[in-house]
Amino acid sequence: MPSRLPIQDIFAGLVTSIGTAIRYWFHYTLVAFAWLGVVPLTACRIYKCLFTGSVSSLLTLPLDILSTENLLADCLQGCFVVTCTLCAFISLVWLREQIVHGGAPQWLEQNQQQPLNGVGQQNEAQAVVNGGVENAVLDQPANPAAENVVVGENPEIQEEQVDEEEEDNEDEEDAVVEDAADANNGAQDDMNWNALEWDRAAEELTWERMLGLDGSLVFLEHVFWVVSLNTLFILVFAFCPYHIGHFSIVGLGFEEYVQASHFEGLITTIVGYVLLAVTLIVCHGLAALVKFQRSRRLLGVCYIVVKVSLLVVVEIGVFPLICGWWLDICSLEMFDATLKDRELSFQSAPGTTMFLHWLVGMVYVFYFASFILLLREVLRPGVLWFLRNLNDPDFNPVQEMIHLPIYRHLRRFILSVIVFGSIVLLMLWLPIRIIKYLLPNFLPYNVMLYSDAPVSELSLELLLLQVVLPALLEQGHTRQWLKGLVRAWTVTAGYLLDLHSYLLGDQEENENNANQQPNNQHARNNNAIPVVGEGLHAAHQAILQQGGPVGFQPYRRPLKFPLRIFLLIVFMCITLLIASLICLTLPVFVFSVFAGRWLMSFWTGTAKIHELYTAACGLYVCWLTIRAVTVLVAWMPQGRRVIFQKVKEWSLMIMKTLIVAILLAGVVPLLLGLLFELVIVAPLRVPLDQTPLFYPWQDWALGVLHAKIIAAITLMGPQWWLKTVIEQVYANGIRNIDLHFIIHKLAAPVISVLLLSLCVPYIIASGVVPLLGVTAEMQNLVQRRIYPFLLMVVVLMGILSFQVRQFKRLYEHIKNDKYLVGQRLVNYERKSGKQGTSTTPPQSSQE
Repeated sequence: MPSRLPIQDIFAGLVTSIGTAIRYWFHYTLVAFAWLGVVPLTACRIYKCLFTGSVSSLLTLPLDILSTENLLADCLQGCFVVTCTLCAFISLVWLREQIVHGGAPQWLEQNQQQPLNGVGQQNEAQAVVNGGVENAVLDQPANPAAENVVVGENPEIQEEQVDEEEEDNEDEEDAVVEDAADANNGAQDDMNWNALEWDRAAEELTWERMLGLDGSLVFLEHVFWVVSLNTLFILVFAFCPYHIGHFSIVGLGFEEYVQASHFEGLITTIVGYVLLAVTLIVCHGLAALVKFQRSRRLLGVCYIVVKVSLLVVVEIGVFPLICGWWLDICSLEMFDATLKDRELSFQSAPGTTMFLHWLVGMVYVFYFASFILLLREVLRPGVLWFLRNLNDPDFNPVQEMIHLPIYRHLRRFILSVIVFGSIVLLMLWLPIRIIKYLLPNFLPYNVMLYSDAPVSELSLELLLLQVVLPALLEQGHTRQWLKGLVRAWTVTAGYLLDLHSYLLGDQEENENNANQQPNNQHARNNNAIPVVGEGLHAAHQAILQQGGPVGFQPYRRPLKFPLRIFLLIVFMCITLLIASLICLTLPVFVFSVFAGRWLMSFWTGTAKIHELYTAACGLYVCWLTIRAVTVLVAWMPQGRRVIFQKVKEWSLMIMKTLIVAILLAGVVPLLLGLLFELVIVAPLRVPLDQTPLFYPWQDWALGVLHAKIIAAITLMGPQWWLKTVIEQVYANGIRNIDLHFIIHKLAAPVISVLLLSLCVPYIIASGVVPLLGVTAEMQNLVQRRIYPFLLMVVVLMGILSFQVRQFKRLYEHIKNDKYLVGQRLVNYERKSGKQGTSTTPPQSSQE
């Protein structure tokens, strides 16, 4: 091998690499054009063609697809359409898996002919279980005045179980008669046909092969199938329901009301789906009457799909929207607004208004569910039987949507609306009325959407999002305080109303019941009357699951139990009302608002600021004060000397933290935001004949955001000195903060680089360029464009260094391809005086 590669070898290898790169570039360009251009564009054009409503649009569809008008807008809209169709397809496949693994509803499986071996025993066992449950249901009300049995622990489940078991017994009788008739008719093939058994693709597909990233052209077939699937889903899931709903609305004369809602397409489609579900269930009943099993099962599966889709829309879309609007209506007086103002905002921006109310409702539902989870940690298992446990591993809302009938879901939806609406009335509307009566000058809050203050609200919003909320939400102390308050209230209410056993349970009774568990199990298996405190819910769980009740503990039932429960509910409502008044007035919110206004006055002067910022600032100060008081109370039993030692340590730690915060959260974001302003914002927004103005607060706020993004990218990137230092700082934490390490390893290098990036161009533009004798216009041009020019130079230098490294790798690759014969793995031998006695001959690793 020559000491240096010949030029012709380097040129040949370079040409080969360029050819390979060009081939891959063409292939990936074709892939991008197909998936990001052809698929979305055809989906959008087909969607517009179908909803145009004219036959001429169908005839001109090929020309419309090839049209070059509004390419970007149609591609973006097409991406949304494709996303919706793909989500619908994935949802269908997932729903199919849920039906296969969780089982279809009883009314769908009742006429399915199965082998006789084992089925008779299974039906007999099921009949025994159903009979046991029905007997338990029918025997339970026979002694309504019994004081030693907890009747009414779960009235909803009692009613639902009665309905379910009666329907199941009737369905089983019908199934026996229909199976006998169909067996006599010889319809064995039709009975064994299953609409859910779809053929799976034999070939294993990967994302690279499906999208065409493996270098093959098989993806063109996948593009064709995706376009066909989009067309089919648009036709079946959008076109047909929309026109069914449209014809129905026009026929009923509700067209004007639907148009006035500003959501004509959505409401029309939902109406179409509702009518389609009614049609499917009617056709399913007719097919069952005439013994068409294939059609019956297929119609039943289609009805389940439509039913689950509508229930998902109601649970995720309609219910949070109702909660959001109800919250807004009940809080109008707190913000000095009227229903006319909300109507005008809805008329001006209906989509934004609905989205904001839906978002507020989702936040309310989320925090309500979080509070229920906290209550479950405090209360006895079984108290909240009427609320679904989201932490239960057996809880599957999709299976409930599949199996439970519509009237059950409708009843549950109405109950949820009543409960959530009543809580809003109790904790928002009524306290506001009381505050308006007692403190007329306290309300309303200032929630203007504009600011006449010199401080930009952008910086305040970023301060709220980046500093205040993370500090409040990432701490577990608030949750522990709330849990402690709930436990204290529960203990107080339990002893006042003699409901301590019902609310919290008794450890002694739990131990006694644990010793009596085998006897109780034997009694339950013999369909005996439940033991004290178990109730009908426990009996149902024991029979259906062949074991003891899950998530239930027995309790001692006092005299006049219903009256005590009623008093408990009244006491709870009064407590919620008082807690809401305290949160809205004294001491939390009044102190937070006034403290926040006092603190913000140092920043903004006399200008009015959105109450959200003042409340956030005041709440942050309140939280810090309460946290400091709790820490001091925890230190009190340790003595005065320990307290002084702790205060000294914490004071030193706070001083170190303040120094680090000033450097890393003050100086670095300010320099970073100013550099971004000079490099990107000012050259793009300010012409050369105008002077740019810089706002330090805005630059600092944007710098905080940029610093967090840079830190996140650095932690996700490869290992280098900055990532190592940041990880070490995170590992040390605040309690073990190393001020010397942070200043010398992190703050000083970063601040030095930022200062050099700011000062060197300024010195060149303002100190060196005037010495060259250029004109004033040229000096202004250099001063305004030197920062982006130096950024361009740095980027070019980075690209050149990257290309040099790539060329070195290419050089080694060409050399190895042409001259490398082979490689051999040899043992490593340490050079020593015993080398001459070695019997192993030397071997070369490379030839």
